Amino acid sequence: MALRINSRSIAFGGEQFFCEHDSEVIGLPMKFGLYLPPQIRYHKVPLLMFLAGLTCTEETFAFKSGAQRLAAELGLAILTPDTSPRATAVPGADTSWELGHGASFYLDATQEPWSRHFRMESWLTEELLNLVREEFPSVAGRCGISGHSMGGHGALTLALRHPGKFASVSAISPVCAPFHCRWGKQAFAAYLGDDRAAWRDYDATELIQSGWTAPPLLVDVGTHDKFMQEQLNIDRLESICRGIGQALNLRRHEGYDHSYYFIATVIEDHLRHHTAQLEV
Repeated sequence: MALRINSRSIAFGGEQFFCEHDSEVIGLPMKFGLYLPPQIRYHKVPLLMFLAGLTCTEETFAFKSGAQRLAAELGLAILTPDTSPRATAVPGADTSWELGHGASFYLDATQEPWSRHFRMESWLTEELLNLVREEFPSVAGRCGISGHSMGGHGALTLALRHPGKFASVSAISPVCAPFHCRWGKQAFAAYLGDDRAAWRDYDATELIQSGWTAPPLLVDVGTHDKFMQEQLNIDRLESICRGIGQALNLRRHEGYDHSYYFIATVIEDHLRHHTAQLEV
């Protein structure tokens, strides 16, 4: 599990790393980005894991969000994992942007041939977090999780499925109910098979409705998001959280879409949300 640093650059007094390691869980090399703020010279800092959306890589959020400036001010480390294993040799893994490479949905696949390498939940919640804390001991134990689109789905479900693992949660334009949308049905059928009970275990709205809870949620979405009705199911998340009593701060932003321009617009609020929760 030796760490290889592919690049490191100074940014706002801290350092942006891009790394890879040979994952025992995945069975292939896996890549991730890590921003360490300047405060690590003096004390440990909390960590935010940000999960990117379909077609993205470990570089996308680091390159496009502009998050390092505020992370340096707040003293927050940011971990950006790749969105799936790569070079898996799985037939069809490069056929569609909605399935396979770049489209893991952050779960542990149970169906062949995906189950050989697509074990993202285990990689993220165990192997990767442990590796980062071992190799970068200035990163403290308290960790938050956030994400965009498919990554927003990942942030919500991983926080719900692993109580106590993540002390803060947020999502930007998340796929809230993959059990009920085309993206989710396609991915779940391939990765999890025909047992729809297994699908519910990776649907945030189904988990909340079943009694699972998470730290207070911050969720942002643009009213001009072209995926709002067909794929995101924001209204379903709002209704179920209200009915169950799950704390949710849902904000709809007039005119904004699904792009990284929207992420860059709201990311400051998300970083401040996580910093406040992680410092408690």
